[in-house]
Amino acid sequence: MSALSVRLPESLHKYAKEYAAQEGISVNQLISTALAEKLSALATEDYLELRAKRGSRKKFDAALARVPDVAPDKLDRK
Repeated sequence: MSALSVRLPESLHKYAKEYAAQEGISVNQLISTALAEKLSALATEDYLELRAKRGSRKKFDAALARVPDVAPDKLDRK
């Protein structure tokens, strides 16, 4: 485990303390979890961007052409 000193605006620190108390966790744990969630979102965005670059309109159209042209199920209609 490593230590990191972070300067926060007073208002943000206040909210962090309040929400940490509501969750029954420390401010450190709240910040660690929030950072982990943000990093996960950024990594997912990077992954999806890489996957999109590998995409092929031709392959997409071919896959879509294999889908049967039928009316939607009764429960799927508005």
